[in-house]
Amino acid sequence: VQLVESGGGLVQAGGSLRLSCAASGSIFSINVMAWYRQAPGKQRELVAAITNGGTTTYTDSVKGRFTISRDNAKNTVYLQMNSLKPEDTAVYYCNARRVLAAGLYDYWGQGTQVTVSS
Repeated sequence: VQLVESGGGLVQAGGSLRLSCAASGSIFSINVMAWYRQAPGKQRELVAAITNGGTTTYTDSVKGRFTISRDNAKNTVYLQMNSLKPEDTAVYYCNARRVLAAGLYDYWGQGTQVTVSS
């Protein structure tokens, strides 16, 4: 599975960005697509996730501001980020998880930088 992110950049506080993650390769049985982020000096954290059935989950700090969605025809997942804050600054990573009886298999994109200026 290959994941390619795009859409990061520099934005002022209160602005918006939309991240995209295009998946290719052996994408069958990918159960969950998600966005993680990692700020300097901090651990990588889950931002939002969406299952094959469309169920979504968000970390508390982005609820009401970020929206995750997927276009199955394009094998692409999106993260719409509104009302951005300086504390949203991080490298954002796309993740695909395959759940098999043998275990969990995670695939990662290369990351895209999001910088929010105050």
